[in-house]
Amino acid sequence: MSQKFSSKSPTLAAIKRDRFIIVGGVAVITTLAWIWLANMALDMPSGNMMSMASMDPWASSELYSMLVMWVIMMVGMMLPSATPMILIYTRAVQKKNSGTDAKILSAIFITGYLLIWTLFSVGATLLQAGLQDFNLISAMLESNSDSLAGILFVMAGLYQITPLKRACLNGCRSPLNFILNSWRPGRTGGLLMGLEHGLLCVGCCWMMMLLLFAIGVMNLFWVASLAVLVLIEKAFPRGEWTARIGGISMLCAGVYFLSRLV
Repeated sequence: MSQKFSSKSPTLAAIKRDRFIIVGGVAVITTLAWIWLANMALDMPSGNMMSMASMDPWASSELYSMLVMWVIMMVGMMLPSATPMILIYTRAVQKKNSGTDAKILSAIFITGYLLIWTLFSVGATLLQAGLQDFNLISAMLESNSDSLAGILFVMAGLYQITPLKRACLNGCRSPLNFILNSWRPGRTGGLLMGLEHGLLCVGCCWMMMLLLFAIGVMNLFWVASLAVLVLIEKAFPRGEWTARIGGISMLCAGVYFLSRLV
């Protein structure tokens, strides 16, 4: 039995190679996503982008363009913070499967994870169309309303200190516990695990993503700042304290925006 297991176990060189491939692949995909976002952000002041204000946000072509933007943005923001989980899952499947099967299972797991963020992007797209329809965000995709900005910041700040946020963050911060408690074998199991981990990440970060409607969906400084905050919360020591401090900061920002209404 042990001989059979050892024959399937990957060598140290193969493990290092696969880790390099995964980290390199995540880096390439993330870089391409940010390049695409940067090019789109540079086009925002152009006449073509400014004409978006006069377009019907519910037109199918506009909804499709918005959906593509949100999906690429979520990939660029969320995939780096999921890398520790992807690496540990890959290491787990390498112990029980051949090299080819392990790669397929890892790809399936990543697909499940990104599928959840794609579904979130669908919701964000519809919300953006509604906000544009009511002129609550501008053609530059920034808030036109201090009320909207204040409410979003207050909601985000309060959510940061809720038990649900804490539970989801703990799940994201403990990849090994996730593997031990949520393990499912096979390709269907890999997909379900990817979906479950994606749900944890959405539960952890969805309200922060909606802050983009207050500070600018295509304001890359704030997009990058939120991405860094997510990464620190999920992958760095004391990430739970970062979440709480971030929540207090968001509450202060919300009070500031709402005070401007007085």
